Amino acid sequence: MAFDAEKEITKLWGNLRSTQTEIGRTYFRWRQAALDLAGPTADPLEVSLKAAEVIGKELAKQSLPRLNWLKGEEAWVKSLAGGIAAQWIMQGAVVKVEKGEKPTEAFIRWERCPWPSYAKEYGIKMEEDVLCCDRILETILPDVNAFFNVNYKIETLKAIPRGQGVCLRRLFKA
Repeated sequence: MAFDAEKEITKLWGNLRSTQTEIGRTYFRWRQAALDLAGPTADPLEVSLKAAEVIGKELAKQSLPRLNWLKGEEAWVKSLAGGIAAQWIMQGAVVKVEKGEKPTEAFIRWERCPWPSYAKEYGIKMEEDVLCCDRILETILPDVNAFFNVNYKIETLKAIPRGQGVCLRRLFKA
């Protein structure tokens, strides 16, 4: 039997997409279980924001070994922005990093992201999706800032869940 590379790649691609979808759904299943355990007085947004903090701290730990200050701050900012983009690309998003006007600034542009669809599937408000994504990104920075003795911040300029077509975030030196 001959090996059909195109067929195998198509199969792997389909499996990857299914896995990415299952990860998103698992997050929202976990959210519901946490709310059920926390009881009727639990604030769903607070539960989600706490989870976002945990995720952000973990992503910070993962990013530290990959960041290299020796190539200069401009390369470092691009690397940090690229690492953030890569996390969402692995989850099925289409994300690009763009240079800012200053060497200590980068823009991260999500042109497509599956997370608003998962949130909608589970009846989650779109604003919660934005706030959780923001919290993840904001929580990455304290450890990175402390490790490299810098002060970077990230701000959301546009968000897909707010009907703005893209998520656009500015990573900048404060």
